[in-house]
Amino acid sequence: QVQLTEAGGGLVQPGNSLRLSCEAYGRTGDIGAMAWFRQAPGSERIWVATITRNGDKTYYVDSVKDRFTISRDKVKNMLYLQMNSLKPEDTAVYYCAAASSWGDMKKNSTYGYWGRGTQVIVSS
Repeated sequence: QVQLTEAGGGLVQPGNSLRLSCEAYGRTGDIGAMAWFRQAPGSERIWVATITRNGDKTYYVDSVKDRFTISRDKVKNMLYLQMNSLKPEDTAVYYCAAASSWGDMKKNSTYGYWGRGTQVIVSS
């Protein structure tokens, strides 16, 4: 089993930055691609970004391209999401996810392991 724990959420003003982190525990050798999803109040959980097992490729939803950067440190078993130029519409609970096999990276069902989420609020 793999356990994921997110950290770094909080309240931030529009235009500012925030860095989320996710630490993996347990059978970390089973982890392939990792991702961030987010869920705004009253909405479904949606895909934000994915990074491949080796960290050589990254993918983003259009709404965060050029603002967010996903990265990982395999030695430390850490996943990060650097969020710049934050907007009120970025407000959501952000979830870290890990997959043990490759699939449709935008689908929740591809990822077998999930963290409990960290709240991000962008407001003045």
